Amino acid sequence: MGWKGTVRSLQASARRSERNAHRRQRDLERQSKEYARMEALEQAAHEVDVYENYLEVLLSMHKECGEEVNWRRMRSKPEPTAPQLSDLLEKAAFEKYARYSPNFWGRLLKLETRQRAALMSKVEAAKVMDSDRSLAEFREWEINHSEWAQEKDLAERILNGDRQAKLDAIEALEPFAEIAHLGSAIQLVVHESGTVECRLSVHGASVIPKEIKSLLKSGKLSTKAMPVGRFNDLHQDYVCSCALRVGLELLAILPDEIVIVTANDKVLNGSTGHLEELPILSVAFSRLTLGSLNLEAIDPSDAMKNFVHNMSFKKGGGFMPVDAVDPARFALLT
Repeated sequence: MGWKGTVRSLQASARRSERNAHRRQRDLERQSKEYARMEALEQAAHEVDVYENYLEVLLSMHKECGEEVNWRRMRSKPEPTAPQLSDLLEKAAFEKYARYSPNFWGRLLKLETRQRAALMSKVEAAKVMDSDRSLAEFREWEINHSEWAQEKDLAERILNGDRQAKLDAIEALEPFAEIAHLGSAIQLVVHESGTVECRLSVHGASVIPKEIKSLLKSGKLSTKAMPVGRFNDLHQDYVCSCALRVGLELLAILPDEIVIVTANDKVLNGSTGHLEELPILSVAFSRLTLGSLNLEAIDPSDAMKNFVHNMSFKKGGGFMPVDAVDPARFALLT
């Protein structure tokens, strides 16, 4: 399998490993098509299901990750062997021609010359078929060899710490599609030290719901404004869950020991009095530590304590701006 095939395989693996919340989301989307036919109480229950599932998706981003890329194995894959020219069909046709001996009717009707000519025509046709098959095999080999060479080159560059190669690999695998779908923008930077930093614009105000939906005892829908404290808690857990997901994806693609994720959102800049997009969380994810966590059970916000990070958060006031983690601190660990 060439580099493009490897990419497709890894992307398919990521889709197969999708978490339950995501599968439930798709089920609810299918049900939404039948929404107009539902009775009022069914509509209310469905709307609450969709709302609760949406929150579950937001807060469980870290529970899903693509398959780890083994660059050393890719680098050591053997070179595809060039196909040999084949004349099997020609040989088989010529053997029939050489063994031809006219039968009684052939001699009687003087068909030998015509029959030999027909057999020779089959030999020539077999030559063409052999040539066509060899050409098709060669073209397939050219594609496989080109992909093998690209894969080997990328693996070599990745393992040698080439900064552009890291960006190329991340771009090819597209690991952040789900986060982008939820409204978060991604920017990747490879610092002079070789440390990869992902800057994530979370747009929390447009992603986190501003209402709470629930069912009354009567089965009717209740919609209330979400308290500020609850909104801020959800915002924090969402930001931390996204940061964990990005860290997991980067460490699955790259052989690095440390990656930095910095989440930005609009917060009040105390020095200007204006809302500005500034860092609200910056965390250096260690491969060893991240791999030791039980991602199904952790609280995303509490999990930040396991890593070097900058975060200033209060339930009543939400996030405050922080400085991004300095990548120079981890230069020797990348």
